[in-house]
Amino acid sequence: MVRIGYTMMTEQAGPRELVSHVVGAERAGFDFSVISDHSFPWLDSQGHAPYAWSVLGAAAQATSRIPLMTYVTCPTFRYHPAVVAQKAATLQILSEGRFRLGLGSGENLNEHIVGAGWPAAHVRLEMLEEAVDIIRRMFSGEYVSHHGAHFDVENAKLWDLPDEPPPIGIAVSGARSCELAGRLGDLVIATEPKPELLEQFDAHGGAGKPRVGQLPVCYDPDRGAAVARAHEQFRWALGGWKVNAELPGPASFDQASQFTRPEDVAEALPCGDDVDEFVEAVRPYAEAGFTEVALVQIGGGHQEPYLEWAEQKLLPALRNL
Repeated sequence: MVRIGYTMMTEQAGPRELVSHVVGAERAGFDFSVISDHSFPWLDSQGHAPYAWSVLGAAAQATSRIPLMTYVTCPTFRYHPAVVAQKAATLQILSEGRFRLGLGSGENLNEHIVGAGWPAAHVRLEMLEEAVDIIRRMFSGEYVSHHGAHFDVENAKLWDLPDEPPPIGIAVSGARSCELAGRLGDLVIATEPKPELLEQFDAHGGAGKPRVGQLPVCYDPDRGAAVARAHEQFRWALGGWKVNAELPGPASFDQASQFTRPEDVAEALPCGDDVDEFVEAVRPYAEAGFTEVALVQIGGGHQEPYLEWAEQKLLPALRNL
């Protein structure tokens, strides 16, 4: 059975609302939760970008059961990997073992703010590999010094360690990232239900490890309103990550998606309140071999009715996948 998750989408809601939403998701019976870690929304119409790690700390205290996870943090530009290790260890303690650290090579949209430039994808993956090594070593509790191609760590140590370090997930989109995830990750993260990604992950050591996907959805009893909202806030998602990782700001995403029509979005994402349509959108993930799927309800102000509907109708239907 595929586990169904809830996404705290920091681009479409403020920090207090996000905590309230994940409390509602726990109450509704979602199996886990994830949170995006951005400094910008993709589009101005989304309108938010609170600090994900503060939200996670509050969520860890406001909930008691639902697992938490970054989806995903980039540990190479805005954050030094030694700082990410400290944040993750602290979150694992606060959540009493419910936290997983999802990592990825980042998006220009968020990482450009520190003025470090935006190197080619293969360099970003080299940086991610070095960062994961540093984080793992920090989780050991020993003093760590490191002088590598991209990062320096001088006599660092984590003084507050959880009983078990948080599992590390690595986001993938192609062969090189799948190789890295299979070799270094405890789980794999993807946003597309491509079986070849999981096959490549398995071929490099990922067999038997969890695999987590994500799917945007837009629930509304008025299907037309759902399609309009999905188009307004999520038309950027149809561009694909190879393009989206390179764009520097919301204006670029707006321009890149200017010819995306509402009917294009409606064809790509489930919109409305037809449970069967939502189930069929999740099915490719299950058939590809994903063990978990985090749903994104589009629209920060439309979470409560979605959570009620999900508890009563959607989650019971998805349990049969």
